[in-house]
Amino acid sequence: MEKRNGALSIGLQWAGAVQRTKSAAQGRVAENRLIQSFVAKKWSILLLLMAFLLGRAMILEELAPFSIAFFAVMYFQRRDLLLWTGVFLFAGSLLAVQPQSGFILTEMIVFLLIQKGLEKYERSDISLAPVLVFITTLLVQMFAHLVSSDLSWYSLTMTGVESVLSLVLTLIFVQAVPVFTLTRKNYQLKHEEIICLIILLASMMTGTVGWTLGPVTVEHVVSRYLILLFALVGGAPFGASVGVVTGLILSLANTNAIYQMSLLAFSGMLAGLLKEGRRMAVAFGMLLGSSILSIYIGTQGEVMNSTWESVAAVALFLLTPKGVLQTLAKYVPGTQENLKSQQDYAKRVRDITAGRVEQFSQVFMQLARSFKQLTVESQPVPKEEEISHFMEAVSCQTCQMCPKRVRCWDQRFYQTYQFMTSMMTEIELNPNFSRKQIPIDWKQACTKPDQVLDVMKNQYAKYQNDMHWKKQISDSRQIVADQLSGVSQVMEDLAKEIKREGQELFLQEEQIRQALEDLGLSIHSIDVISLDEGNVEIEIIHQYTKGFDECRKIIAPLLSEILGEHIAVKNEEMLPRGEGYSTVLFGSAKEFEVETGIAGAAKGGELLSGDSFSVAELGNGKFVVALSDGMGNGERARAESSAALTILQQLLQSGMDEKIAIKSVNSVLLLRSSDEVYATVDMALIDLYSAETTFMKIGSTPSFIKRGSEVIPVMANNLPVGILQDIEVDLLSRSLQHGDLLIMMTDGIYDAPGHAVNKEMWMKRVIQEIDTDIPQDFADSLLERVMRCHHGEIIDDMTVVAARVERHQPEWATFRWPGVNRIERPKVVS
Repeated sequence: MEKRNGALSIGLQWAGAVQRTKSAAQGRVAENRLIQSFVAKKWSILLLLMAFLLGRAMILEELAPFSIAFFAVMYFQRRDLLLWTGVFLFAGSLLAVQPQSGFILTEMIVFLLIQKGLEKYERSDISLAPVLVFITTLLVQMFAHLVSSDLSWYSLTMTGVESVLSLVLTLIFVQAVPVFTLTRKNYQLKHEEIICLIILLASMMTGTVGWTLGPVTVEHVVSRYLILLFALVGGAPFGASVGVVTGLILSLANTNAIYQMSLLAFSGMLAGLLKEGRRMAVAFGMLLGSSILSIYIGTQGEVMNSTWESVAAVALFLLTPKGVLQTLAKYVPGTQENLKSQQDYAKRVRDITAGRVEQFSQVFMQLARSFKQLTVESQPVPKEEEISHFMEAVSCQTCQMCPKRVRCWDQRFYQTYQFMTSMMTEIELNPNFSRKQIPIDWKQACTKPDQVLDVMKNQYAKYQNDMHWKKQISDSRQIVADQLSGVSQVMEDLAKEIKREGQELFLQEEQIRQALEDLGLSIHSIDVISLDEGNVEIEIIHQYTKGFDECRKIIAPLLSEILGEHIAVKNEEMLPRGEGYSTVLFGSAKEFEVETGIAGAAKGGELLSGDSFSVAELGNGKFVVALSDGMGNGERARAESSAALTILQQLLQSGMDEKIAIKSVNSVLLLRSSDEVYATVDMALIDLYSAETTFMKIGSTPSFIKRGSEVIPVMANNLPVGILQDIEVDLLSRSLQHGDLLIMMTDGIYDAPGHAVNKEMWMKRVIQEIDTDIPQDFADSLLERVMRCHHGEIIDDMTVVAARVERHQPEWATFRWPGVNRIERPKVVS
């Protein structure tokens, strides 16, 4: 029995412990939920606190324009809090120095009635809020003065002043309240919005007028605390601005505090000047500024009270969490936190964009695979199977109702099949095979040889047509697959470029910063994106001085010396509202530059030539020199050659592979017209960093490289684009050198000496004899020599392009700076 009772007591104790544990866990969960709920509603609580203080706030001890303005803005910004906003405004007005509760309540009701009437006619908009507030305040105040028979010039003036103040405050609150109601992804406020926010906070402080804690006045403590926050975050300009605005509004609320405006402005400026010393220095600056002016303005007792108020504000400032300061700094333009938030936001946008581009790239790649799979699956049917289908179709139309069908196909199957096969072969070799040509043995074996021949010809024509369209479909699928694959590759490269983020190269960044600051430049931030040789990217934000152009004259030459390669300014732009800061992107300068010259003439002296040319920098470190000769002469040939070059250049600029780009141009020319239209393509892609040149020659004449007295031909043998579905693209690579002259020409130039002359040898001799290195002069001289061969007669369209490759000479020479060594480049930079 005792054992049983002991076991029962232990069980009860265990159950009680479990119950207490569950209760404690439930209590912790409830506590966590309460904290989370408070955090989630922190902005709502802050807005209601604003409503209470604004309801209590007054100007000149008789005007209360803040309540109706805040109520109207909350109607549009946070309608879910409208009822509680009205309650807290009314409650605050009950505790005002001169209560205006009846006026405030009436104004809120009248505003709601007018607003509901406008919503009924769909005329409601936040842009009308200031006008509605003005009308509401004017109507309520005028009605009150009429009822109380207190209508005078003074009352009319004060009514007008309060109505205008309500309108202005509504305009201010429209810009300030969204800071607390909207979840901003991009922390960037305009200077006007910051001033409006300061006015809103200063208006809140007027709601604390009359509150004291011993010798300390609450509104003075709060105003100085606000100055300390903005001085630390924004420096002297913001500290002084906050001091002026808060001092002005406090002096309007309490005429005895008019001196506060100068005291707060001076204290804010002095505190902001010491912001580099962080919190303690800013606090010291505010204490010093307030103490100096208090000694000159007030009595000994007022000086002591002001000192205690400053000390209380400093204590609150020192106890303020770091997160609050960082959050506030995100809103202030020009601060490190604001720039970091902008960069983080840009990085998120860049990552999202890169992800979307990668998804599209995968979609295009999958489509390319699908088309290629369809092309593979639709391989030509074996010859035996084709013959079997052909024989079956012919026999169904000719032998099905023949009385001798059993004898021919059952008893003499092999002989009949052989005869049919031989006839099909004859038709295939000679489509005009006639009845007279039918062999005698076939006439003896078949009773209807003429009918069989006609049906076989008809079936063979259908068969040929089917084969043609099947091949067209297969070729089209292959072209589409290649193009989709090329687009996918371009988009994949674009995604990599978007996501490319340089690894954090702190040592290199500090070395560059130290070198630039030793020169006296004000550098805000340095971001080394890439240090790959020939692909350097460095972004520097520095203080811009108009007219000095430090980035090109000082920073770029110094970077060139530190990195050991020419660095140039790739992009430069002023930061919006950046207080004189400029963002400059420095990158590897091109090692070579190309000078071109073009000369041409149309056949017979016409205005329009069938030749087209293009010389342009593609923007990816490549320079293109291209020629195209359309079939024939005149406008149609010009259209085809121009289309070929334009499409090809755009595809290459987008980053598409050269072979796929040529095939795409070929397919476009094939689909443009069913007529026999083609164009030659002669293109040279010159790498401006290495002078490596890729030649693409499609049906074109040879090109020539003049290097001193040596002439080097560049040629390839293939057909022009627009003739065959599948064309062979020969990519020839040549290394150009400084001073090389590249000469490209159409067949009107190359074929000028006639068929009896070795054209290549003749052209090499002519090029050697022309004694000029200026591209335009060379092109003009070569065209003139060719025209002399035909005594001035132009027998074909003629175009020649000359391009000279030279080393790029930087605008500003590099210079060494004592104590600065070459940067050590990492082996791998992502």
